[in-house]
Amino acid sequence: MRIGHRRGTLIFVAQHYFSFTSLQPRLHRFGSHFPLKTLVFSMAEAVDNPSSFSGESDEDFKYGFQREEMYKASIAGTVDAYDRHVFLCFKSPEDWLPRVEGSDSDLLPKLFSSALKSRKNDIAVKTKFTICEGRDGTEFSDGDVLIFPEMIKYKSLKDSDVDSFVDDVIVNGKPWASGMQEVLTGSHIFVCAHGSRDKRCGVCGPVLIQKLKEEIDLRGLGDQVFVTPCSHVGGHKYAGNLIIYSPNPEGKIMGHWYGYVTPNDVPELLDQHIGKGEIIERIWRGQMGSSTEEGEKVDEQKLPNGKDQKRKKKHQEDSPSLGNKESVAGCCQGADGVSCCRDATLVDKCTSEEQGKKVLTKLSHWMGTWEQGDVFATIAVVGAVATVAVAYSLYRRSG
Repeated sequence: MRIGHRRGTLIFVAQHYFSFTSLQPRLHRFGSHFPLKTLVFSMAEAVDNPSSFSGESDEDFKYGFQREEMYKASIAGTVDAYDRHVFLCFKSPEDWLPRVEGSDSDLLPKLFSSALKSRKNDIAVKTKFTICEGRDGTEFSDGDVLIFPEMIKYKSLKDSDVDSFVDDVIVNGKPWASGMQEVLTGSHIFVCAHGSRDKRCGVCGPVLIQKLKEEIDLRGLGDQVFVTPCSHVGGHKYAGNLIIYSPNPEGKIMGHWYGYVTPNDVPELLDQHIGKGEIIERIWRGQMGSSTEEGEKVDEQKLPNGKDQKRKKKHQEDSPSLGNKESVAGCCQGADGVSCCRDATLVDKCTSEEQGKKVLTKLSHWMGTWEQGDVFATIAVVGAVATVAVAYSLYRRSG
């Protein structure tokens, strides 16, 4: 009987080969860790929809970490000069308007922004103002004010407090007469997740926040490294964007900005930047206290736990998040997987081959964790599936 779909053919073959008794002990050993059957059935799904196998979606290609503009621009020196960063904790990213400070219904951000602008000429320290998340169940509460590099927090600012707070703390540099000052400790990471302002940040930000929290928990750093969503910081096209505030060996608070950050970069940011004091140069945008020109010329940094460490120099071609793309037969293959083919058939060919590479890469990663016998069993099944699939394809063409 002819099976009317190639995925159906693969599933049929998978079922047939899983009936062999010689494979049962091997399959049993996989247990819940990674069933071999799941692999083959996933491969069957990947034949029809490779993006489902790789975890990618159309949204990711348009707004997320696979979008064409990724890594297209040099981002070192893309941070405007500033010397102090004030965060107003206010609700959550889902509640923020495109211009949070423009809301007439939620007055606190608007009043705070207006007070800063009206006293701009009186503020000696160049100050940047950003909204960050503040609500029950998170690190900070609604109305809290965080100030870097001072590493201080004031709790529960009200609408009626704004003018006196700006006058005391921001303009005159004194403790706020009407509130208690608290000291912040550890490292603080702010991730732009302002989706209503730009969808790229709305797609990339939450994924990075989740990944950061997972990796922080794995390292037991929950009481030392804190992650908070924030509003627009500039440079949406560089999403994912994040800022790390943490002390260097001398105790001075540094503010380093990163762009084009993907989930693959998160372990390196925690282990290298925060853990060893090394700047991740390929995604580094600049730092607090440096002008654009100075940001491009920084050659040596002392960061948290770093001993006169120089920046960790990596070229983009060495980055696992970028990959090394080669030209494909007859197709002009641009940088970072972007095709410059003019012939539609060649574009399709490039796309198919790129998807194939991603599938093989994932398979190689999984297989690297298996025992030799498991690998041989997998190769046998996959080889059989591929053989029958090819034979079936020829049969369909001849019929």
